[in-house]
Amino acid sequence: MKIKDIFEKKRLVFSFEIFPPKTTTPLEKIYETLDELKGLQPDFISVTYGAGGSTRDRTPQIAMDVKNKYGIESLAHLTCVEATREDTEKIVSFLLDNGVNNILALRGDPPEGARDNFVKGDFEHAIDLVRFLREKYGETISIGGAAYPEGHIECDDPIKDLHFLKQKVNAGVDFLITQLFFDNELFYRFMERAYIAGINVPISAGIMPVVSKNQIERIVTLCGASLPQKFVRILHRYADDPRALEEAGIAYATDQIVDLIAFGVKGIHLYTMNKAHVARRITSNISTLREAVPDPKGEKVLS
Repeated sequence: MKIKDIFEKKRLVFSFEIFPPKTTTPLEKIYETLDELKGLQPDFISVTYGAGGSTRDRTPQIAMDVKNKYGIESLAHLTCVEATREDTEKIVSFLLDNGVNNILALRGDPPEGARDNFVKGDFEHAIDLVRFLREKYGETISIGGAAYPEGHIECDDPIKDLHFLKQKVNAGVDFLITQLFFDNELFYRFMERAYIAGINVPISAGIMPVVSKNQIERIVTLCGASLPQKFVRILHRYADDPRALEEAGIAYATDQIVDLIAFGVKGIHLYTMNKAHVARRITSNISTLREAVPDPKGEKVLS
């Protein structure tokens, strides 16, 4: 099933993101994670390329197995940094031949250590990739795109960033998944601006449970997400106590999701960081909310 159809059929779409293990790690590790995630009944699972596209060769294989081995709809990340049209067609053909017809079209990051010196491909921005995919494959595929509630880290003008997002949607994006965020109010402001701008595709809120000090430091460096005072207090209190920080991180993410569902968000996309036990805890915490989602009038409607 195409993910755009899942959004049309369900009031709340709940999904996970996983990433392929490093090439030095056996591929079986990710299947151990998937064995645990399957029982949580996500609506789909996205498979990333890894930092700088470092594991891109493993992404199509895992995406195929998510769909065919585990019976879960799969969303394959596809970045265009350094990619040619021929490269892209080969990957998409493999995915389609193996039952995967959902693609998250991204620009991606330059290879590590080559940010200012790498070979550019046929696509400069994600919108170029979206246009190519839609023109080449039409409605055969469902195309997702990335959205940035606080603006892209490389764009210092949030209005301009929203304009680019609108163009990307107009080019053929069916749904959006946001960058992670820790302040729901910033997300709600973004949703209001997106509505005013005429961005009318489903938007899934990206949530990452922070369960380690190193994790948050890396996140802030990569995407520049704001840290509200409530979150900062948790870090200061529990940063040197791994078990306590994990508990606090799960609780904070759960609280975010509960508030987002009450707001009426269309989707929750959980960045699992391949930690199945964390995803399991959060899924259990919100299980009742997934079953009966309040509509805008306050009536409970089965999802």
